Amino acid sequence: MSYFKHHVFFCTNQRAEGEACCNNHHASEMQAYAKERIAKLGLKGKGNVRINKAGCLDRCDEGPVMVVYPDETWYTFVDRADIDEIIEQHLVHGKVVERLKL
Repeated sequence: MSYFKHHVFFCTNQRAEGEACCNNHHASEMQAYAKERIAKLGLKGKGNVRINKAGCLDRCDEGPVMVVYPDETWYTFVDRADIDEIIEQHLVHGKVVERLKL
């Protein structure tokens, strides 16, 4: 069994001005929000969920992006409502959020 049930990586890469990057779409803020929500829901830690920042995940043109392991599910998002939906549906109930999937 994996140490974490779900390990979530948010691309928070910041590229030079004018270049596409996830951080231009508030990825760092959404990562911090997801981390806070997971903690408040009591889902943080061993056997549960880990929310991490990542450097470039090489999909910046599709950004912002996050990936959920071990499920290998890639998502995009716009706002906190999208993050809440991914947490509730995928991380809590194990259902992929098809409308946000890349």
